[in-house]
Amino acid sequence: MQTFAIAPAATKALWLFPLVLVPLGLAVAALVMTLLGSRGARFEVSPEGLRLRGDFYGRMIPVAELRTAEARRVDFAAAPELLPRWRTLGTGLPGYQAGWFRLRGGEKALLYLTDRTRAVYVPTTAGYAVVVSPADPDGFLRALQSIGPR
Repeated sequence: MQTFAIAPAATKALWLFPLVLVPLGLAVAALVMTLLGSRGARFEVSPEGLRLRGDFYGRMIPVAELRTAEARRVDFAAAPELLPRWRTLGTGLPGYQAGWFRLRGGEKALLYLTDRTRAVYVPTTAGYAVVVSPADPDGFLRALQSIGPR
């Protein structure tokens, strides 16, 4: 019996590894950030406005852009036009929606939605609404209304 080893690969083929591993590493990092964001998202209400903290879509919405007097709890059965319909740039996992979506009524919305029974709708003057799921929706609404009706 005779045994023969494989011929060594050309070094050009080794450049393929970084081209595959770098995007894969970025995808894994994005997934980890999304999962951490889904567990640790926070909504901070202050006299300056509403700060959304979580994954990639967190931001500060100045109080001048919030229409706090129109903010309300959402019953999606009674207001199906507020249901998320199309994800335009965001995360859509079972039990977690975050990022930019189009609602069924056509409105653009920034979502941090985990529990649809605790959803709060906050319209803004900036051409989009915010739909979030705070642990205490009524306390969240009281805090929004305390920073002034808009």
